[in-house]
Amino acid sequence: MATEYDYWKIFPRMPRKVTIGDITVRDGFQHEEKFISTKAKIYYAQELILAGANEIEVTNLGSPLNIPQFMDADQVMSALRSEDFQKRCKKARINYDEVVMTAVTIRETAVDAAIELRQKGIGPDRLLMMVSTDPEHHFANSGTTLSQYWREAERCIKKAADAGIKMCGAVSTIWGSPITGATRLEDAVEFSKRFLSIGAHDIEHADHDGSASADQVYRYFSMVLDAMPHPETHLCHLHETKRVASASILAALQAGICRFEGTLGGLGGQPANFLDDCPVRGTGEYYYKDPRYVGLITLEDLIVMIDEMGIEHGYDVDRILRIGAQMEKTIGRRLRSEAVYNGRTLKEGHPEFGRPGLRKLIEKLGENPGQLVPSEWPEKAVLPEKWGPMAWKKLG
Repeated sequence: MATEYDYWKIFPRMPRKVTIGDITVRDGFQHEEKFISTKAKIYYAQELILAGANEIEVTNLGSPLNIPQFMDADQVMSALRSEDFQKRCKKARINYDEVVMTAVTIRETAVDAAIELRQKGIGPDRLLMMVSTDPEHHFANSGTTLSQYWREAERCIKKAADAGIKMCGAVSTIWGSPITGATRLEDAVEFSKRFLSIGAHDIEHADHDGSASADQVYRYFSMVLDAMPHPETHLCHLHETKRVASASILAALQAGICRFEGTLGGLGGQPANFLDDCPVRGTGEYYYKDPRYVGLITLEDLIVMIDEMGIEHGYDVDRILRIGAQMEKTIGRRLRSEAVYNGRTLKEGHPEFGRPGLRKLIEKLGENPGQLVPSEWPEKAVLPEKWGPMAWKKLG
């Protein structure tokens, strides 16, 4: 049987178009141990939207006592809902009404705060509540048992819907927990169905500690789409701790997932337990020995990867790379995007690096421009009966 070379025939569920959300301003900044200015939060949120982000997480409406990085939530939302920004979007031919702004609302008090902002005309379009399949990890994030939280989520989804706000249900520790280790994929599939059964709009499938491997990502998302066959319902959220998340992105694509998200420079991770010069609660002790080596898949590299695969994504790639370079100045250190430094693979190459002596050597030897092999060789290579390692065995 002949080998099939068409990737989309090999993986018929694989999308030709994807949505890539940005979560820099929320997830990216929550792990930083210095306060990111309100001005910077607004700048990056607006720039990312203008660069093509139609889905964006902009703040966390939980208690500022626990995560003071987001004490400016109202100001950020006000700026993003301002007439001035809407005019900028219109001028840039961005359909502002199609931009979905999300706030994280782990507990009911945060959902209530989102509804109040909505009533003021500056609220988010979408909220996010989260369960972990590992009860220990879930308790660390929410302070509740899973049963308590499911009841709370059911109430919150209803009250949010009554206020005209969508709710995303996030399912975490799918591929493992930083506290208790291995978890069951089947539990995560069931939790996803539970969220949808109580009215969630969509599901974020999250690897919050980089446990996912490509083969298990493909297996899991294949299970998900078999059980809930509507790709737009499902969002892939991967952390990068071992430099293997891009393989998992490819596996998710192969399984049929069409929604992803990332952060500029791969920022993000567990909420910081220190801010500026003062310890804060966050979610307690870090799960990692070295908190510098955590974070999400980088938005810049993800977009370049998708772009070079020929998959439609809706971003201005060069603008994203410029914003990524700016972010390094804001944070004050080298971040983890390689595309920011190396850019895209250019089909036209880099002629400025060509060596001027080649043309003269071709002329001197009497060769033709573009000649790849000696002229006396056959047009196509012919393999001998024995070749490669087989041919070298007799010489041993």
